[in-house]
Amino acid sequence: MSGADSGFAELKFRDPVRARALSDTLARLTGEMDRSPVSIMHVCGSHEQAIAKFGLRATLPTALNVIMGPGCPVCITDVPEVDEGVALARQGVRIATYGDMVKVPGTVMSLADAQAEGGRVDVVYSVTQAVDLARASTEPVVFFATGFETTAVATAAAVLGNPPSNFFVLSAHKYIPPVMEIVAEMPDTRVEGFLAAGHAATITGWGVFEPFVARHKLPVVVAGFEPLDILAGLVKLVELIRERCASVENMYPRCVTREGNLRAQEQLWKVFRPIGGRWRGIAHVPNGNLRLRDEWAHLDARKQFDIDVSRLWDYAPPALAHECLCGDIMAGIKSPTDCALFGRECVPHSPVGACMVSSEGTCKIWHQYGGHPNLGGYGGAVCAR
Repeated sequence: MSGADSGFAELKFRDPVRARALSDTLARLTGEMDRSPVSIMHVCGSHEQAIAKFGLRATLPTALNVIMGPGCPVCITDVPEVDEGVALARQGVRIATYGDMVKVPGTVMSLADAQAEGGRVDVVYSVTQAVDLARASTEPVVFFATGFETTAVATAAAVLGNPPSNFFVLSAHKYIPPVMEIVAEMPDTRVEGFLAAGHAATITGWGVFEPFVARHKLPVVVAGFEPLDILAGLVKLVELIRERCASVENMYPRCVTREGNLRAQEQLWKVFRPIGGRWRGIAHVPNGNLRLRDEWAHLDARKQFDIDVSRLWDYAPPALAHECLCGDIMAGIKSPTDCALFGRECVPHSPVGACMVSSEGTCKIWHQYGGHPNLGGYGGAVCAR
């Protein structure tokens, strides 16, 4: 891309004048409504990261409450799943996983703790690197696979790509649409609409949300990740809420279609099957977990290894773990600043809860950028780098 083209892209998606106009539209729309505040939930850590980084909450009207839901895949990886990876590492099995997963706490320890005791834990940037580790070795390599639809498709492609016989998958992949059902059915939910993640929708298509909208009469808007993407998505969502119109709207048409990536979906469901399971801090989510189908049992770490988590029971859980509000934060009930540990005992280099570990975790994002920054006049700051 030429310098001129790059400048145009930045102007197009980070223009302070257009951002101010969208913020003013949000203020007008919420001011015309007969209730306050209007509560919207996004279910994507990348959305929260952009909202915090660009100071978007400082530009929003006080009558609009944007809540982060369970959209950080690292944060909602459940404790027993982390324990399985830790147990394998402590049993001498080589683990490969994404960097954010290394410090995520299990019942009593993280993969980083297991590594400190001599366990083999390799940080990889893609499942392809994990496959390469296995090809270059004769020892077993277990890829601890986490993430939503986007990364699950990459894992599926690796499984279908004839990996070496010493490559295995410990799947902790999750599927987003079912957890939206859980949030919508919570008795004390305040959510009136959802901002859906554009990257996951490139795989599933925006049509995947139509059954949810029909059942719950709540609007869903698919949005991208630049400041103007998010503000435009919020404007559309508030318009739908004001008009009491339950529909799916795609505000990310440059990447998302109704059908999505059919080839990727074919690979995803050829390798994985949805099952019910717990999401850390949320609940049991029917069809929310993705596990390898039986025909891939020879690659399934849960079926090929005797994973003994009982050896972890000799350790005491971290003393502050019971004070962590990570679950309530991911459910949109609490904010990071409601937690007494936030920024004190719980910090990125020494996290108590999973929300302080990942770059998409609400607590880490708020610790880095602040949740409600005082920008001293938002006109230019909203699109600052």
